[in-house]
Amino acid sequence: MGDLIGLAWSGVISGCLYAMGAIGIVLIYKSSNVVNFAHGNLAGLAAFIVFGFTAGILGNMAWGVAVVLTLAIMVVVMAASYLLIAPLVFKSDLTSTIATLGIGLVAQGVTQLVFGSNVVSMDLPLPAWKAQLGPIRVTSYDVAVLLVTATAIGLLYLLIERTRVGIAFRAVSANPFASRVCGLNLRNVHLFSWVVAGVLGLVASLLIVPTTFLSSTSVASFMLQAFAAAVVGGFSSLPGAVLGGIFIGVLMNLLSFYVAAEFNNTYQLAIILLVLNLFPKGVLAVRGGARV
Repeated sequence: MGDLIGLAWSGVISGCLYAMGAIGIVLIYKSSNVVNFAHGNLAGLAAFIVFGFTAGILGNMAWGVAVVLTLAIMVVVMAASYLLIAPLVFKSDLTSTIATLGIGLVAQGVTQLVFGSNVVSMDLPLPAWKAQLGPIRVTSYDVAVLLVTATAIGLLYLLIERTRVGIAFRAVSANPFASRVCGLNLRNVHLFSWVVAGVLGLVASLLIVPTTFLSSTSVASFMLQAFAAAVVGGFSSLPGAVLGGIFIGVLMNLLSFYVAAEFNNTYQLAIILLVLNLFPKGVLAVRGGARV
C-alpha cells in the first residue's frame, strides 16, 4: 500500500508537467484546429536556450535573467512559427498540422546546430529540502512543480476569463465563423494561443529537465505523454488536459512499477488507441464536461 501511495504521489507530480504540455497543445487546437506536433521540439529549444545562458555558451547570466530573456525569445520564436503556417491555417487543417512537423524538425535542427547533440544536465536553483509524510517523500522539487503548475493554470484562467483577448479566444474556439462575422481577427487569436503555448512549453521543459537529461530530443519525447494527456482529456477541453495529464502521470508510474518500465511507449500508444476508440472526444466530453 505504501508503494502505491508513493507512486501515485510521484505520478501526480509528473502529471502536472504533462498537463502543462497538454494545455499548450489544446490551446492551439481549440483556436485553429491545428495539432501542433512541434510543441515538444520548441519547448526543448527553449530549455536549451536557458541552459546556454546559464552555462556560459550564450552568456553567463543568473537564472532569473536567463528565464526572462528566454521568454522574450520564445515569444518571437512562437510568433515566427505561427506566421510560417498562417497561410495554411484557413486552407486545410491537415496541411497546417503536417507543417508543424516541419517546424519541429527545424527547431530540433537549430538546437543541434547551436548546442550540439551531446546530452547535458541542468538543475533548477532549488534548496535541497525533503520531508517524509508517511509513505510519501516530498521534496523541494515536488513543491516547486505544484506551485508553478497551480500558478500557471490560475494565470491562464484569469487571462481567458477576464481579458478581452481571452474572451476573443473563447469566442473563436466556440464558433470561428460567427467570430469572424462579428469582426474578430482570427489570426490575432491564433497568435495569442501560440505564444501562450510557447510560454507554457518553456515552463514545462524547465521543470522536466531535472527528472531526466537534456538533449535535442528528450523534451520532445517527454511531450509525447502530454499528447496522450490531451487525447485522454479531449482536445477541446482545457480542464480535460489538466485531468488527463494527472491521469497519465499516475497510470504510467503504476504500469512502469508493477508491469515493466521498458514498455512506456507501448503503454502510451495503447492508452491513446483505447481512448480514441471508446471516447473519441475525450473522457470529459462523454461525461458532459463543458468547453472552456
